[in-house]
Amino acid sequence: MTMKSPSVHRAALAASAVAVLGLLTACGNDSGASASSPETLSGTAAPATASQGTGQASPSASASRTAAGDSTASTAKPSSTSTAPAKGASTPAGTSGGSRCHTSELRASVGRNDPGAGQENFPIVLTNTSSRTCTVRGYPGAAFVNGSGGQMGPDPVRSPGTPATVSLAPGRSAWAGLSFSNPEVSGAHAATPASLLVTPPDERDSLTVSWQGGQVPVSGNASSVRLTVFRAGTGA
Repeated sequence: MTMKSPSVHRAALAASAVAVLGLLTACGNDSGASASSPETLSGTAAPATASQGTGQASPSASASRTAAGDSTASTAKPSSTSTAPAKGASTPAGTSGGSRCHTSELRASVGRNDPGAGQENFPIVLTNTSSRTCTVRGYPGAAFVNGSGGQMGPDPVRSPGTPATVSLAPGRSAWAGLSFSNPEVSGAHAATPASLLVTPPDERDSLTVSWQGGQVPVSGNASSVRLTVFRAGTGA
């Protein structure tokens, strides 16, 4: 039996080790990087997290900057899937379908007197003559005038009341009360006006109504004319 020298034996062992290492490397390349590879872990996307109690995804950093007023953050464009309101849906507040009634869209009239306890009480009626729905809210402006257009008596005062928005579809009306003490009872100086000027809430232009209600107080004690807020209807 031939004996190998120690140096030949060491060389054989080294060759065997290289062969084993080559086999292991080939097996790893067949399946890609191993599960413990640091590169694989760092490239894994973290799961989306929800804001507690809302069920909504947390805002991205760019969205947070936009909310904070950062003008450098990109602004998201509206979704192309947005649709117009469905047919028959009510028009949102603040759009042309529910905005304030303008003077040019209204007709003014004065209803029948409903006297009581020395008071004369007339409804000032505004009717929507336009083709859209609009609103009135608050008090009218009012002034008695003579045939030359000069104001008769002091400005009316507002009776306490809580304004409410009254929606007027085409042809619908709202009314506000106009009242004053009967001059024969109060002793105030009286005169008969030619017209009543009515200004819709938040408008500057007035509507002229021929006055058929007789004498009104224009000076002296108890000469105040009072107005109430608008409410739905004609006051009849």
